[in-house]
Amino acid sequence: MARRTLFLAFLLVAVAAAGGASFWRFAREEPLPEGIWRTHGRSEARRIDVATRFGGRLVEVLVREGDRVEAGQVVARIEASEVEARLREAEAALHQAEQVLREAQALERQRESELAFAIHELERAQSLGERGFTPSQVVDLRRTQKATAEAALAAARAGVQRAEAAIAAAQATVARIRSDLAEYTLRAPRAGRVQYRLAEPGEVLAPGARVVSLLDLEDVYMVVFVPTAVAGRLRYGAEARIVFDAAPRWVVPAQVSFVAAEAQFTPRYVETEAEREKLMFRVQVRIPPELLRAHADVVKTGVPGTVYLAVDPDPVWPERLAVRLPDVPRS
Repeated sequence: MARRTLFLAFLLVAVAAAGGASFWRFAREEPLPEGIWRTHGRSEARRIDVATRFGGRLVEVLVREGDRVEAGQVVARIEASEVEARLREAEAALHQAEQVLREAQALERQRESELAFAIHELERAQSLGERGFTPSQVVDLRRTQKATAEAALAAARAGVQRAEAAIAAAQATVARIRSDLAEYTLRAPRAGRVQYRLAEPGEVLAPGARVVSLLDLEDVYMVVFVPTAVAGRLRYGAEARIVFDAAPRWVVPAQVSFVAAEAQFTPRYVETEAEREKLMFRVQVRIPPELLRAHADVVKTGVPGTVYLAVDPDPVWPERLAVRLPDVPRS
């Protein structure tokens, strides 16, 4: 009994000490000017999953967790020998169609020459027939030969059109297979940092399987919650300041990029003014991309910090919240 009493007394002293420390930290923090609201959150970044479009055996993964990648950089490859064989077959079919077109065009030129000769012979026969040197049967024969040459030319031109259509179809097949083949080489859609490596070489992956998960380090933000009175006064694009717990000497500029249209959580009954003040709205505060690019080597996610929101249009920032950033490393 005495031991339990001693333990409870020690617990009460510890709780009182912790509460006293929290109160001391809160009390020593300078009050904020009118129009600036303080809240807390954690840094987050947009996550991008690099996934397969087609199934197959994973040949290699070219990045490790923590690596920085650029947009378009190859991060993994899937075995694609079957697709490469289909591409060679389609390219051969395209070459064959092009050869058929050349033959059809040569035949067309031949038929055009035959038609020109038949027209010339008909005109000469008609001229001689008008002077009585050529019988009408010869004129009729030349007329028939001209009609035959015209039909042959029309057939040759149709053959050219068929060959051109065959080439268009073969080109489309080659383009489609090349597009499919490109999907077997997985590339980073955006610049970022590798968060997770989700598959290893040798694994057989299904379509849509995730291979690498990236964090877009140019899209870093904080999600915070503010009461009704603050949410109603916030403007899109309003100024903000972020002070990270891990680097309290730096003050990072930011902007309000989103304010929820509905409360995220509310009391069960909202009847009094005091209860309405408990409505909380989600707000997103985004760090400028150009600032993130300049300090990409130190950008991290999941870091807690304090967010200061400018509720008034023209806030007066105190000196301790003036923007202060680490020096940009020289390349």
